[in-house]
Amino acid sequence: MGRIMSLDIGRKRTGVAVTDELQILATPLSTVETGELIGYLKKYIQAENVERVLVGYPLNLDDTPTDATPVVEKFIRKFANVFPDMPVEKVDERMSSRLASREISGMGLKKSQREKKELIDVVAAVMMLQEYLEHR
Repeated sequence: MGRIMSLDIGRKRTGVAVTDELQILATPLSTVETGELIGYLKKYIQAENVERVLVGYPLNLDDTPTDATPVVEKFIRKFANVFPDMPVEKVDERMSSRLASREISGMGLKKSQREKKELIDVVAAVMMLQEYLEHR
């Protein structure tokens, strides 16, 4: 078995989470500048056994695309060109950042730490991945 990776892609930053090799636990990996993401993934995927990548797919509550949807679709096309043999799955990311913020609030962190966008991005990636693991 290989790891499953989850990406919460944003215009500026992307939260990255991965599972262990047994695909039991979802853990935060990093927050990466979106413009540097492909290079980061090349290094990580070369070093680790990743068998699939989940990409948070932004939709409105009425299933229409959001303003972020084209950014994610562009990334998926670029990823497929660089990693043609890597399976990519779109996962619903509606409300992921809001839910991540709520989870972070319950961690007892200082307000300045809770408001860091990097933390919200990586926690959103972990939450998407954990939900995927629980429902497959």
